[in-house]
Amino acid sequence: MAVLATIIVLGVLIFVHELGHFWAAKAVGIGVERFSIGLGPRVAGFTRGETEYVLSAIPLGGYVKMSGMDDEVMEKIEGGRPGPERVKTDRDFDSKPVWARAVVISAGVIMNMLFAFATYAAVAAYWGDAAPATNRVGEVRAEILPAGTAELALIPAGSEMLRIGDREIENWGDVERALFELPSGPTTIVLGSPAAEVRISLPQGDEARQQLYRAVEFWLEPAFSVVNPRSPADRAGIEPGDRVLSAHGQEVRVWGDFVAVIQSRPGLETDLEILRDGEVLAVTVVPEAAEQIDPRTGQPRTVGQIGVLQAIDEVVYSRVGPLEAMGIGWDRTVFTTRLILGFLRDLVTGGVSPRSVGSIVTIGEASGQAADQGMDVFLSFMALFSVNLAILNLLPIPVLDGGHLVFLAIEAVRGRALSVEQRMRFSQVGFFVIIGIMLWALSNDFMRLFGL
Repeated sequence: MAVLATIIVLGVLIFVHELGHFWAAKAVGIGVERFSIGLGPRVAGFTRGETEYVLSAIPLGGYVKMSGMDDEVMEKIEGGRPGPERVKTDRDFDSKPVWARAVVISAGVIMNMLFAFATYAAVAAYWGDAAPATNRVGEVRAEILPAGTAELALIPAGSEMLRIGDREIENWGDVERALFELPSGPTTIVLGSPAAEVRISLPQGDEARQQLYRAVEFWLEPAFSVVNPRSPADRAGIEPGDRVLSAHGQEVRVWGDFVAVIQSRPGLETDLEILRDGEVLAVTVVPEAAEQIDPRTGQPRTVGQIGVLQAIDEVVYSRVGPLEAMGIGWDRTVFTTRLILGFLRDLVTGGVSPRSVGSIVTIGEASGQAADQGMDVFLSFMALFSVNLAILNLLPIPVLDGGHLVFLAIEAVRGRALSVEQRMRFSQVGFFVIIGIMLWALSNDFMRLFGL
């Protein structure tokens, strides 16, 4: 399953990316000599019109070979051989204005982002908007409650929300809609287990409503759905499906209890009791130190993280219309983009370990885990990975799209392009940087596989 899922993810997303370059090149009148899925020697293919369509041996990328695009480094990567001296024409890449070439270079990234948006929207339109099936309160973060809602902090963990204003509550989607849609002003919340009532004043403005929603968290069992490869949890032997019974000698009832212990112990050995297939196991994990903004003070703080995602036992889906599905697609694409940019920032600043970077092995494991959880989860993973591919391609490294855009920006500023020799030298450096990153990521995976 993992191998098949990886082939599908890489194949589809590489095709989408290169299709963007292909369509854009055709649109601005650039000739396309070859469209390849994969790198290296040709395995199969056919020619139609001026373009050779190729499936190549190494399934770790793809390329669109455009007329007049001088790049010997890419020829080596692609597995092709430089041809004889050719006569320049107005259909060459280098003959087009800077704006046209920038459109062509950017089109792959744009297509990946559009694919993510369309996939997130399609999942919402077909399956509906997913929400946890529970109506139980897990934790109320008193430090970020907006004015007029302080009584929410009195709700004990595990209480059921039965009604908010005139809205009956059956699941957390009902809670979200009530908190966002009810009119501002005095509102009564009816609770069960134990029975109680809480009176608050719903605030005005979208920002305050979002803050209120973030402050009230739903009940989450302290169990894991995903264990990140090479993470402290993975090195400790923790597996998806494990449930935490205690952490550092403290009973763990809800996910928030577990997070509080882990965050308080960066770099310290922490004993966990976990339940796996009816058997209680003892494991020791060392949370990695990470920088995080303290929601109470707004100042950075160091917390512990072990690289897991919590499990949601059951979700319910509410039907949404086409426009609402598009809104969900947009919101999730923006959220994913911010998430990945934040990871890259933390990687540069030391907020996350360099060992968090993985290679094709990590992609395969994550693809397999997503496929095991159902088609909606798998498609959402593909959307996330599509955003990841887009952002990585924008890095200003020669041979990547971002590097080519830097060349075009230099040309636009100085009024003339860098010489072929200059671009070759930069591209060779970029090529070795990419190879270095790939070897680094692959070594991380092998060290993890051998428990190092």
